[in-house]
Amino acid sequence: MTPSAAAGAPVFSLPGEKPEAIAKKAYAHARDHGNDVVIIDTAGRLHVDAELMDELRRIKQEVPIDETLLVIDAMVGQDAVNVAKSFAEDIGIDGVILTKLDGDTRGGAALSVRAVTGKPIKFAGVGEKIDDLESFYPDRMAGRILGMGDVLTLIDKAQESFDEKAAVDLTRKMRTNSFTLEDYLEQIRQMGKMGSITDLLKMVPGLGSRIKDVDIDEEQVARAQKKNEAIILSMTRMERRNPDILNAGRKRRIAAGSGTTVQEINLLLKQFEQARQMMKQMMGGGKHRMRMPFNKFGG
Repeated sequence: MTPSAAAGAPVFSLPGEKPEAIAKKAYAHARDHGNDVVIIDTAGRLHVDAELMDELRRIKQEVPIDETLLVIDAMVGQDAVNVAKSFAEDIGIDGVILTKLDGDTRGGAALSVRAVTGKPIKFAGVGEKIDDLESFYPDRMAGRILGMGDVLTLIDKAQESFDEKAAVDLTRKMRTNSFTLEDYLEQIRQMGKMGSITDLLKMVPGLGSRIKDVDIDEEQVARAQKKNEAIILSMTRMERRNPDILNAGRKRRIAAGSGTTVQEINLLLKQFEQARQMMKQMMGGGKHRMRMPFNKFGG
């Protein structure tokens, strides 16, 4: 048994053995060691393969299977439907995992796969990491297919990244117009936890269908975020809380300490001021007053 560094789960393997023999011995090992769940990951194919089908049948004969899930690549289009239909008829499946939904595809294969198999799509893969495997929500997929974005998933990501106390504090500071560079730094860090800018923009209604035509350099964005973080951390606490005192001499000192230029510091301050003005407008009075969507966080 070797542990999986990514999943933190033990992996059973027997190089050179037949798949059905590996599955049988893995099941016995898990039973003897008190494991609750055994996941048998079989070989994958892009197309229907007679040899693979025979292999799967032999595994099912040797090991009691509670649930059979078919992993489908959403990028392969109609081939995904053919594969799903063949597996459902020849092997029998209980559900589907649709992967590569972070690509250009809108996920139309989801409708076809559900129709030909009659089985539910249980999970959606939106990346290559373990955290990128999400529960499948039909209503959100419908919006994606129609080019309406995926605001609910965007909200979920925000809730995962922003803790309740930080959200309440931010709301209070916006209402009192006391948003500082320390708060701005925290927002930069929190946004970094939400994933790539491209993936986030795809979830915004009206942008999802056009984002593929926009070339966003994710590495450049990450570098800019790190640079802004270095600039703010090179300031004194008084400067972060009152950036109006940043004169030419202070900026030169900060530039030297952060490995940046005065021009880059001025750009950061301009971005910060724009963010502060936008928040002030959102929290202002009169007919333009808006309520910040932090209710679920307690704000």
